[in-house]
Amino acid sequence: MRNVCHRPQVCESVLSLGSNEGDRLAWLVRARAALTAETALTMQACSPVYETDPVGVPDAFTQQRYLNQIVIVETDLSPQVFSQLIHTIEHRLGRTRGTERNLPRTLDIDIITFGDVRSTDPNLTLPHPRAGTRRFVLQPLADLRPEARLPGDTRTVRERLHDLPDTPRVTLFAPPGCDAAASRAPRFGEGESS
Repeated sequence: MRNVCHRPQVCESVLSLGSNEGDRLAWLVRARAALTAETALTMQACSPVYETDPVGVPDAFTQQRYLNQIVIVETDLSPQVFSQLIHTIEHRLGRTRGTERNLPRTLDIDIITFGDVRSTDPNLTLPHPRAGTRRFVLQPLADLRPEARLPGDTRTVRERLHDLPDTPRVTLFAPPGCDAAASRAPRFGEGESS
């Protein structure tokens, strides 16, 4: 895959937004607004919003469906500073992190990729270690960049999506939520091999 940091210091990052508590769509709108407001980020593209079955949640929360969306941003921040910024945005929007994983949340922002960076750092594993197996990530990403490849992967997003089982279910909920200026031509890994 080519280096998707298309200028020496500017990289594209794929982010997965998710919410399964409160006004889920409003939380995604707030997250996009917070990302857009950051001067260190430029919104490039937004997928449609999908409603998805929860994955890996405690039994008590299996009926709380998520809304998920992929957004692609550009930044000149380092991966570590970018990750801190994303956590700050989540915190500002009311996200609290506890010791128990996969509890209901008003907002979750996962960094799926950061350019072609590959990292096994437990604080920032890139690409996201489960991205290639999650329909709620691959379906909206395929809407934006079907021929892209996650860093280190030989299969395209479309190919990975095709190989996944139909469940957990992912259904279209709302059209893309970006303005027209954020819908430029794709760059992230398009048509490149590892």
